[in-house]
Amino acid sequence: MNNLFVYCEIEDGIVADVSLELLTKGRTLATTLGCKLEAVIIGENLDSIGAQVFPYGVDVLHLFDDTRLYTYTSLPHTSILVKLFEEEKPQIALMGATSIGRDLGPRVSSALFSGLTADCTSLEIGNHEEKREGKVYENLLYQIRPAFGGNIVATIINPECRPQMATVREGVMKKEILDANYSGETKKHEVASYVSDADFVVAVIDRQIEKSKVNIKGSPVIVAGGYGVGSKENFRLLYDLAGVLGAEVGGSRAAVDAGFIEHERQIGQTGVTVRPKLYIACGISGQIQHIAGMQESSIIISVNNDPNAPINTIADYVITGSIEEVLPKMIKYYKKNMK
Repeated sequence: MNNLFVYCEIEDGIVADVSLELLTKGRTLATTLGCKLEAVIIGENLDSIGAQVFPYGVDVLHLFDDTRLYTYTSLPHTSILVKLFEEEKPQIALMGATSIGRDLGPRVSSALFSGLTADCTSLEIGNHEEKREGKVYENLLYQIRPAFGGNIVATIINPECRPQMATVREGVMKKEILDANYSGETKKHEVASYVSDADFVVAVIDRQIEKSKVNIKGSPVIVAGGYGVGSKENFRLLYDLAGVLGAEVGGSRAAVDAGFIEHERQIGQTGVTVRPKLYIACGISGQIQHIAGMQESSIIISVNNDPNAPINTIADYVITGSIEEVLPKMIKYYKKNMK
């Protein structure tokens, strides 16, 4: 009762990174609230799941094991979460902003009349005073995300309805083991008590998954370009620099929309969230959506014609100049120093 729940996704028996990131954040929030962190896993052959999630500080693991529950289909997973949440009455429920989370989250929140904030970039606990009504709400979930086209960062709260539900994109939260020897309680539920046969009306006959050929998230060095790069041809300079540094190339949404670079390389709120050791931002103005996807980089270098570009305020080093002028020099002197 009144605990924090995280819905965890699995693929081939492995818990998804976004779910482990949410467990890490969930552990911190649960500690602040003085409640338990509980995880929900729905699928088949779940015996090895406990060893994967308990080190992240999970107090209770709810397992729903049935061959019909893997792969994901909407109706049975929705029925399970809705009934489980009605029984357990969590105060907070989190899930990844993945294709599954974007399908499942709204279904569950609608059934429970709880509301849902999508694509959060930060989650915090705090109080809220409703001055008109003279009420003070304590220990609410602050659901923080860019809004109005990225022009502001909004803090959204849900004072009355429970659970407070939010989805978070992969890479936004940090994944960190709490204690390798942490142990919690495992509850194996009877699937038939939560799902009717009618929920299995849709069956997956064949499933094909094309894995991304680009590993931006895992790259320690990223050279990213924005609309200020000017053209698809100019992006060649970024690829040349990346080739020298052993880096991946990324782009802002504006660059993707302009056709300068492919969508799978998009970094930001509507793309991939990254945390490289070095992030070189070329011709990127620094809209909130983009900054949300790279602000945790260890070192940020901004190369920009505009000395007042917003991204310069978070950059560790700023180089004022054109891409055509600066990048060839960076390549030249890097090669020179490597000899």
